[in-house]
Amino acid sequence: MPLYEHVFISRQDLSNAQAEGLIEHFGTVLADNGGNVINSEYWGVKTMAYKINKNRKGHYAFLRTDAPAAAVQEMERLMRLHDDVMRVLTIKVDEHAEGPSIQMQKKDDRDNRRERR
Repeated sequence: MPLYEHVFISRQDLSNAQAEGLIEHFGTVLADNGGNVINSEYWGVKTMAYKINKNRKGHYAFLRTDAPAAAVQEMERLMRLHDDVMRVLTIKVDEHAEGPSIQMQKKDDRDNRRERR
């Protein structure tokens, strides 16, 4: 099955438990349609570059999935209909990276990046 990575932003006035509940909810939607969640991460509340629906901040969540296209389309459809979800981004990848995402790594653990001048 194809591999996907999903990032979605939910409203800032949700509690952390409610935001993590959304991750579980959309994971069960995938499971009901023949897919599975390989890894999920809750990135926390972050400030956005611009306002979305009068919100400056949002709860960010990240999912790595292995699911057929029909399951992903159904999950995206339900995310777009859900009142608490503001934005959704889905990317098809060839393989999932090992370990935590860049957002979850400590700054010291990241690869050496170009130094600022």
